[in-house]
Amino acid sequence: MAVSKTKTPISEQPPDVRVRNFKEVCLGYTVDEGRAEAARCLQCKDAPCVAGCPVEVDIPAFIKAIRDGDMAKSVEIMAVYTNLPAVCGRVCPQETQCEGLCRLGKAKDFEPVAIGKLERLVADWNYSREKAPAACANGAAGSKTSGGKVAVIGSGPASLTVAGDLAKMGHDVTMFEALHAPGGVLMYGIPEFRLPKSIVAREIESIAELGVKIELNVVVGRTITMPEILGAYDACFIGVGAGAPRFQGIPGSTLNGVYSASEYLTRINLMHAYEFPEYDTPAKKSRGVVVIGGGNVAMDAARSAKRLGAERVAIVYRRSLAELPARIEEYHHAVEEGIEFHWLSNPKAYVDGGAGKLNGVACVRMELGEPDESGRRRPIPVEGGDFFLDADTAIEAIGQGANRVLLSAFPELKLNKWGYIDADERTGATSVPGVFAGGDIVTGAATVILAMGAGKGAAAAIDEYIRGKDKGA
Repeated sequence: MAVSKTKTPISEQPPDVRVRNFKEVCLGYTVDEGRAEAARCLQCKDAPCVAGCPVEVDIPAFIKAIRDGDMAKSVEIMAVYTNLPAVCGRVCPQETQCEGLCRLGKAKDFEPVAIGKLERLVADWNYSREKAPAACANGAAGSKTSGGKVAVIGSGPASLTVAGDLAKMGHDVTMFEALHAPGGVLMYGIPEFRLPKSIVAREIESIAELGVKIELNVVVGRTITMPEILGAYDACFIGVGAGAPRFQGIPGSTLNGVYSASEYLTRINLMHAYEFPEYDTPAKKSRGVVVIGGGNVAMDAARSAKRLGAERVAIVYRRSLAELPARIEEYHHAVEEGIEFHWLSNPKAYVDGGAGKLNGVACVRMELGEPDESGRRRPIPVEGGDFFLDADTAIEAIGQGANRVLLSAFPELKLNKWGYIDADERTGATSVPGVFAGGDIVTGAATVILAMGAGKGAAAAIDEYIRGKDKGA
């Protein structure tokens, strides 16, 4: 049977409908659609797609099970490798990872297999069952009896991966989260229309079903100290992310109406501002919104502002579309939803309209010069390229730094020159014996799946460390 050149179409909310709600944009494959897409997989013996997956999911095997109509087997295969299949299937940049290496996609005029959408199908199918087992239950808790006690600080993707994997290995794991809900960036950073919070909650529930205990509203470094943690546990993993907002520091940054993307999205996602007044957190009703930045966070902020009723939403990015770091899928969705893009542009100042309130953003056109230390061509202001954007809301989405609450209270921990934790790339081991770290607090802001990859490596290293202690090594 001939292999289709294009991916099996997937249903989405129409743009004119979805801009008025926060429901998920992509509606996912049905099982029949998934089987049709799975039939496109070439089942390569060397499986280059696996090399592109930071958690090394056996992609050909789970896709073959879908093709054969054995969804339960596909769930079992997936559970060996990932604790967050429904999350990964929605937010991982598959186009630059597994799908980017798909051999079918290398053939002329052929699209790669929709690996991410198939992963989502498997997880969603499992959760739809009346008595669905935990999505990550394969290799369930107690497969080893080490007696080790591990503290996991933070509850984002790196921490959830560490906790799930260690529980499967038989360790006693307690996770500490500073906020009132677990999930880290999955809860506060990614909008409902891209990642429903019910999905995140169900994946976390799966990890809790393995025996992981979750303590909320605990600020390690304040409500409990690191010496107390290290005295009570055999090992500790730090995965607190990089949630401290960064600002460009241009004139007018303190005006009412200028937000960091962190605050703006946290109000909406974690605190349900989009459901005000059912929830107590209000969201500003904006007339015109300018978002500064070109990553997924910028897209999330702009698309959220549109859904909150803004008449005009514009993204200002200092490089061109060719350099845009956001997922191309998110960019296409933003264009469909009427988001404006000002390429090769940068803000110069936020303009006070009176009484300390933002009235607009003074911008300048840019051109790309010689490469900077990052290897990318440096944006340079164009003389005479000034322009003005009317706005009562501006959102800076230019990156985030390390949260200093825990780090300031734990001076024994060595940091790198950027202020992140200095940890071994493979194991997550830090300068303090028994303390491991991974995710954005080590790398700076990155992707969910890279954080999960770091978590898997750290879990294996923690298990080895505890077993070594037990043997008196």
